[in-house]
Amino acid sequence: MRWAQTSDIGLIRASNEDSLCISPKTGLFAVADGMGGHQAGEVASSMALRLLERELGRRLSGGVPPGEALADSIKEANSAIYELSGRNPEWAGMGTTVTACLKQGEELHVAQVGDSRAYLIRDGVIARLTEDHSLVQEMVKSGGITEEQAFSHPRRNVLTRAVGTEMSLEVDLYRFQAVPGDLILVCTDGLTGYLRPEEILLAISTARDLDQAVQNLLAGALARGGPDNITMILLEC
Repeated sequence: MRWAQTSDIGLIRASNEDSLCISPKTGLFAVADGMGGHQAGEVASSMALRLLERELGRRLSGGVPPGEALADSIKEANSAIYELSGRNPEWAGMGTTVTACLKQGEELHVAQVGDSRAYLIRDGVIARLTEDHSLVQEMVKSGGITEEQAFSHPRRNVLTRAVGTEMSLEVDLYRFQAVPGDLILVCTDGLTGYLRPEEILLAISTARDLDQAVQNLLAGALARGGPDNITMILLEC
């Protein structure tokens, strides 16, 4: 496996509340986009990925199936963040998205909470692997708005599910077979909120390598004003 990554504060925000985790030994590649005041978003996102990496390694070494281990590790992080926010008034209500890919042999397991995303690029085609947990995604599913309208909707950042905001959590799981040459992009909405899938594909397909692809994507998001933190991992199977 090869990969490239970046996490950028963007051009507007005062701090970077995104986090990323790369654990080649485990096969874990994950991003998180935190939310909450008084640095609570940064606390939530970094804590979620730290606990995810630790708990996932422990479960996998104990023989727990990969998908189950991935989901249960995120739920463990959810409980810890929820408990911490309850003990600290300044961090009340903090939470984070988590999008995590776990590569085990030729299988890729993807866990999703929130509106960060995972994409698959295969044979010159880009496909979204995850579904956002957001208000506008619910509106798209109900037929109220189109995907194009959702891209610029004023309430597109309103989440319907996040890690750490509720005592219990449902984690969406996806699984598919990876083939040689597959590219997996895991990213926060600082990228996908400003670049459409076809623009992401163009930035990647015209790059000479993974590092340049990531820099192309970052430059594209910044050129749109860079109003949010921008974090991504581009993995080649």
